[in-house]
Parts: sequence; C-alpha cells; structure tokens
Amino acid sequence: MDYLLAAAQGLATTVTLYRTQPAASGFTAGEILTSACIFGPLGGVFSLYLFAAIYGRLGQRAGGKSARNQVFHVLAYGGIPLAASLVVWIFTALLVGEAAIIEKPAAEVDGFVGFVLHAQLAAYLFLWFWAIVLQVMGFSETLGLATRKAFGVWVLGQVLWLLALLFLSVLIGLLFPGLLPPAPH
Repeated sequence: MDYLLAAAQGLATTVTLYRTQPAASGFTAGEILTSACIFGPLGGVFSLYLFAAIYGRLGQRAGGKSARNQVFHVLAYGGIPLAASLVVWIFTALLVGEAAIIEKPAAEVDGFVGFVLHAQLAAYLFLWFWAIVLQVMGFSETLGLATRKAFGVWVLGQVLWLLALLFLSVLIGLLFPGLLPPAPH
C-alpha cells in the first residue's frame, strides 16, 4: 500500500508541476498525461525512498529512534491528502477539459473555468498543508520527538533536499551544457 500511495503522490505532483509550466512550453495534453503517468509514479516512489533516508538520518541525529521503513510508512500515509488532490484534479479535468492540464493565458480562460481552476489550486494547497501536518505528527510519533522538534526535522529535510537538487542541477549544467532547459527571463 505504501508503494501505491507513493505512486499516486508522484502522479499528483507531476500533474501539478506540468500545470505550472507556461503554455509556450509546447507540450500537448496527451504528452503531459503520458509523461505524468510514466514518470510520476516512478518519481513518487523514488522520492519517498530518498526522503525516508534523509528523514531517518535526521531523526536519529535529533535523538529519535525509528527504522527507515517506519519513516517510509509515515511519508506514504502522510501524503494521502496529496493523493486525494489527484481525485480533485480528475474532477476538475472532467469539468473544464484541457485547461486543467495546460496553462493558458488569462485572456483565453473564461470566468467559470478560471474560478474552477483557482478553487482546484486552493484545494491542492489545503491538502498539501494537511499532508505536512500529518507527516510532522507521524514523525513525532515514530521518532519519539516533540512536535516542535519533528517539525524542525521536516523543515531541515526539505532544505537539504533543495540544496542537493540545486547542487545536482549546477553540476549537470556544468558537465553537460545545453542538457538543462534555460531559465525563463
């Protein structure tokens, strides 16, 4: 069940990521959905393994005691709201069509579609914050840490992940120029 939840979280995150890309990126709705269905679940499982390693190590450094599989379990079940956002996105896509998949300029979106897309974004953000609360509570329970310390472990893990991602992007950009897409102006 942990792997299924991780795959659903990855799919929801991938769809949301594609939704934030500008319309000029050139992807069609079919390409986005195909890519999201292939790489989203793989990325979700991989990222949960990576975060479980990061949080397991940080939790031990903070004085907590738990196994990596317990941390993986907390991340998987703590991310249920993100998996639920996938259901919200599916209903949004059924209601407004391609606009739920591809970002369009504001001039091309009518009032109702814009309202639905903003409501979907608000629901996603609410579910994302709920997932953070569940993960921090789960870390507090499994690691045996105070909630404040568990939140610190969660924040530090996010910062470490972002720094590692930045370092990797710079390294790839230096070793393989032209491989990464250019930054928007």
